[in-house]
Amino acid sequence: MSVDREKNQDMAQVAHGDTAHPDITFLLAGAADGVEIGIAPYQAVVRGGRRRRARRWAVASAAALVIATSTGALALAGIGGGDGDRVAPATQPATRPPSPEERRVYVPLWTTLASGTDRGREWWVDIGIWGAPRNEAEARRQFNAMAERGVKPSDARTPKELVGKASFFVNRVFDGVKSPLMLGEIDKSDDMSGKDMQSAAFPLEPDVSENPDTRNRLVIGQVAPTARAVTCTWDDGTTTVARKVPYSTMNNIEDPAIRSVPGSKAAWFVCLAGEGREYKSVKVTG
Repeated sequence: MSVDREKNQDMAQVAHGDTAHPDITFLLAGAADGVEIGIAPYQAVVRGGRRRRARRWAVASAAALVIATSTGALALAGIGGGDGDRVAPATQPATRPPSPEERRVYVPLWTTLASGTDRGREWWVDIGIWGAPRNEAEARRQFNAMAERGVKPSDARTPKELVGKASFFVNRVFDGVKSPLMLGEIDKSDDMSGKDMQSAAFPLEPDVSENPDTRNRLVIGQVAPTARAVTCTWDDGTTTVARKVPYSTMNNIEDPAIRSVPGSKAAWFVCLAGEGREYKSVKVTG
């Protein structure tokens, strides 16, 4: 990521703040084939797949279209963004366990999932991972560190509920404006396999209430680490294929890709429709 981009993101954080919105309506849906549920202003589609333990996952945009595969629950909630370093954790000697700082418990590790330019305006999508606290003391300090950055875990109401669970926050930055899009928890039971998927489609631009382009062009999701390809289909019948790349492959960050994220059990992908197109469907195809 360029120095200018880092400056833009920092400026966006100062200008727009990282505030939570706890009053967003919650949508809970059980996993079932072909079930469609709509609760204004949200629309959710829960698609087929083997039934499994409910995974909680949340989005922050009222304009988002949420698509879940092989999952038991969706929660729509307000979240705030965060900040943190984007350096890789240091390699630790095998003779001692890593410290909370080295496990990124108090400062998240950020990874860029995708970036590009749309009509001359730069955009990118980042994901920040907070490491799992191992005890209540670590959880309390993490809870306070999150609050200082204006973010709130998806489910945890008390620090104790964070023990043993990592947390992720996904932000979109468009033309210098940062918007929180997703949040969730990561614990030992959240493994994904086969064609498991969770994803959501968003407008690329923020402030859709004041913007005529409200099409859900930006698709962000998580898949099993073994997934090799994800196909996003747009409303005009065209497709975009995101393919698995090594985590270290950052040269073609503007190409759609499935990327491993340090600290996340799942791999992540981003697809963007061309101007005038909109999300229709998405599935693991390899």
